[in-house]
Formats: sequence, structure tokens, C-alpha cells
Amino acid sequence: MGGGEQDVGRRQREQVAQALSAYAAGQSELGRVFARRSGLHPTDAAALVEILRAEQRGHPLTPARLAPLVGLTSGATSILLNRLEEAGRVTRVRGHADRRTVTLHSSAAVTESSEAFFGPLRARLDEILSRYSATELDVVGTLVHELSAAVDAYTGPPST
Repeated sequence: MGGGEQDVGRRQREQVAQALSAYAAGQSELGRVFARRSGLHPTDAAALVEILRAEQRGHPLTPARLAPLVGLTSGATSILLNRLEEAGRVTRVRGHADRRTVTLHSSAAVTESSEAFFGPLRARLDEILSRYSATELDVVGTLVHELSAAVDAYTGPPST
């Protein structure tokens, strides 16, 4: 490969990295806007979003699994959950098989406000993604997964 081709490849990689960085920044701003519009502290909103995502995947979070996702200690997570529970935004449910296990669930009001806020964006993103073939989406999915794994490996496990 000649020097010109290497330069083009490097520029393309830089452009992709910059685009992904801009997308990540947009996601962070989206969380802040959701928090403001919901009248929540950004950390409370981040916790609600993580709880909602886990519910959508069919695997509700426990307080211990939520803590590193929002960058809090277990004690600070307990305080956050107490605040969200008192406000009627979250419920803690004890497991049927193991009563020691507690899972976190969003209230109907949180689910509705989240859908009202994120639904139009989700539809727009789906519209954009639908323009790409399954093969193209596989490539992008693999790329994003590998980049995320590289960042996770570099930063190490979340500290709590």
C-alpha cells in the first residue's frame, strides 16, 4: 500500500473515531436533557435509564449491579434508591426463590415519561438503521463491540 493510501486509511479511521466520539457525547447530553426535563439529578436519571434498559432486556438490575453502572458506592446507591423509591419512581422487589435477592423496577410513570422522551428518538434511529443491510449492520455492530471492549479493557473494572 502506498503512502497516499495509508494516509486515506488513517484519515478514515480518524473520521470514524471522531464520529463515534461525537455520538457518545450526544448520548451523554441526551441523559442530561432527560434529567432536566424530568426534574431529576443527572445521577438519578442515569440510574433510572439503567433500570429501564435492564427491564427491557428482561434482566432487572440488583442494587449491586446498578452501583458500578452509575459510578457510585453501594452506600451512595442505597441513598439514591431510597430517594427514587420515596418519590415513587422505583420499587425494590424481593425474589421468590431467594428472598435475599432484590431487583429494581421502574414505576409506570417513569416508563411512560421515558417512552415519551426517548420514543421519538428511538424511532428516528431505527429509521436510519433500517437503510443498512444486515451485513453492514453486522460489521458496524462488531466494530462498536470491539471498540467498547478495548475501552473497557483499558479503563479496567469500574471502581466503587
